Amino acid sequence: MKKRVLITGATGFVGYHLIKSALADNLEVFANVRNLATAGHLKDFEINYVNLDFESIYLLKENIEEKKYDYIVHAAAVTKAKQLSDYNKINATYTRNLAVAASKSTHRIKKFVFISSLAALGPLNQKNEKLTDDGPSNPVTHYGISKALAETYLARIQNLPLISFRPTAVYGPREKDIFILIKTIKAGLELYIGKQEQELSFVYATDLADIIIRALSSDVVGKSYNVSDGAVYNRSALADHVRKALNKNTLIVNVPLQIIKGFAWGMERLYRVFNKTPALNVDKIKELTALNWGCDIKNIQKDFGFTPRFGLEEGLNETISWYRKHNWL
Repeated sequence: MKKRVLITGATGFVGYHLIKSALADNLEVFANVRNLATAGHLKDFEINYVNLDFESIYLLKENIEEKKYDYIVHAAAVTKAKQLSDYNKINATYTRNLAVAASKSTHRIKKFVFISSLAALGPLNQKNEKLTDDGPSNPVTHYGISKALAETYLARIQNLPLISFRPTAVYGPREKDIFILIKTIKAGLELYIGKQEQELSFVYATDLADIIIRALSSDVVGKSYNVSDGAVYNRSALADHVRKALNKNTLIVNVPLQIIKGFAWGMERLYRVFNKTPALNVDKIKELTALNWGCDIKNIQKDFGFTPRFGLEEGLNETISWYRKHNWL
């Protein structure tokens, strides 16, 4: 009989890749989807759908006892919101509710995996250093604060077979934020905020999803892991590889930070008319301009034999090929 996994955030970018990896691992997938109209891209997968009420611990517990999941992978999160309370409600409180339900269920799950973020630790202010799994938490954005709060909540819950993963910037097929940068480069423009050099890290979506699914059947519990491809890149590395893949020449423009902040401020107020938050906002700029996002992955390598298959150049080539094939570029 197949093991059952509940994947939340199933219609999202990372959720899609988690489903692919789970099915490849012969798991029976239950995807949490609030609105089936947003799940058209999942139609070719043989999966089950559920619609969880994250406001109610009782209803979450009832669902776990009814479906008898072996594993839960909690990837649901909001990456753009109006204020900190909105981030905290969805990213921290809802996470706690699901975890409490799992811990109190009469059906015992084997693993609860939380997809946190490197943003929960926050960037480093020195070059040539790396964020470590057990390093101090100094998030610089509301998103990062909410993920750190979720980790704090989870650490207090007893009888929870927890593993947390903190991926750095994730890219790959279906990703939409880095895709904006790729489209800009395709148009012949290469934009940077200011002139400060940076140390950045990335992880390809398939590598991330595969290690998360592999961790489900492991004996590891009670640990948190930073996840990247293991390399540290300068701030032009992504654009360099995209230009090469697209065979494009670009006009390089270093836009002063204050101009970008003013633009982001204006976009936020414009988007409020539509009750939305733009991808580039004042809060996000704190992450985009941080000095160092390099992270140490020796623990995940030691505990799981994690060997990323894609470096940034290989991953971007695969990603751009997918965008072209599906008429995104």
